[in-house]
Amino acid sequence: MQATADSTKMDCVWSNWKSQAIDLLYWRDIKQTGIVFGSFLLLLFSLTQFSVVSVVAYLALAALSATISFRIYKSVLQAVQKTDEGHPFKAYLELEITLSQEQIQKYTDCLQLYVNSTLKELRRLFLVQDLVDSLKFAVLMWLLTYVGALFNGLTLLLMAVVSMFTLPVVYVKHQAQIDQYLGLVRTHINTVVAKIQAKIPGAKRHTE
Repeated sequence: MQATADSTKMDCVWSNWKSQAIDLLYWRDIKQTGIVFGSFLLLLFSLTQFSVVSVVAYLALAALSATISFRIYKSVLQAVQKTDEGHPFKAYLELEITLSQEQIQKYTDCLQLYVNSTLKELRRLFLVQDLVDSLKFAVLMWLLTYVGALFNGLTLLLMAVVSMFTLPVVYVKHQAQIDQYLGLVRTHINTVVAKIQAKIPGAKRHTE
């Protein structure tokens, strides 16, 4: 019963995160998505110009400058107006931010599930359990060698972030046309794969 309850909680957490991510990527709250998207872009552009250590230090200094300035401003204001409002960040300082043992265990179990799944898939591909899938993976790795030669990791990450926040919206607006072209591409790929399976011994999938 306990395992079932934990599994249900993990599913609820994952469902909640997934819903929030979809809302962000589809710009359902323009202000919130704009802040998140802009923050990501600012961070990535900063990393292209400065080292990670410098970016972290500058961000920390900016945050400290804002909080210290606000604390001094509120203290002066309270002294002038002779009020006793207390610490301006008191509500945030009293918030509980520690993770419980149950929460840590939950996130650890979730991470373990993804790691194990990834390891099993990599083993299946590298040990050629399915020849066609391994060939597809080899082609993908070969293409990535050219991508890596043209772009560095930060550039690829920047392109990925921009794509994440633009492609879903573009797809929603032009879904019919995109589905049509994707269908043609999928049909062409299936035809090529079928020809490969017919010519390479052992490439046919087992249906048992």
